[in-house]
Amino acid sequence: MPTFIVQGQYSREAIKGFVAKPHDRREVVAKVLEACGATLKEFYVTSGENDFLIILEAPDQESAVSAGLTAAAAGGIAHASTQRAWTGAEFRKMCEKAAAAAPSYKLPGT
Repeated sequence: MPTFIVQGQYSREAIKGFVAKPHDRREVVAKVLEACGATLKEFYVTSGENDFLIILEAPDQESAVSAGLTAAAAGGIAHASTQRAWTGAEFRKMCEKAAAAAPSYKLPGT
């Protein structure tokens, strides 16, 4: 199943909620992902530009993004980005396909 990485920032309302009632969001994140057809692999709270990092597996991009939309619609996320991640072996296969296709590509104007 494809792997996705989600990084984002909590909304001001979410941060107020953490301060008012400190808790671990891992279980909540896992339930939302499962409801969208995805599986949580890792959940981290981070410092710096983003507040959290989630690694998940989902059958497709739509399933991965749906969970983020759920949290954003509820007001918990101010910003998030979702990226598809590939293993080294998967990337190698892409490079092999690119190498096979390379002779068919010509630069514009040539």
